[in-house]
Amino acid sequence: MRMQAADWFERGVGACEVARGLRVSTKSAYAWRRLWRAGGRQALRSRGPGGPDCRLDRARL
Repeated sequence: MRMQAADWFERGVGACEVARGLRVSTKSAYAWRRLWRAGGRQALRSRGPGGPDCRLDRARL
């Protein structure tokens, strides 16, 4: 979805229109545009799952 947003930003589409077209919040679209402007498509790539690492050792899992 973020790569689609990058395509739209490259064509000059505004963040509000991207949000409406992709059915995401305007807050997300503006955040993606900010990242895209700072680092291009690479900045929009997934960094994997979020959240903290598991603190249990393997024996307790």
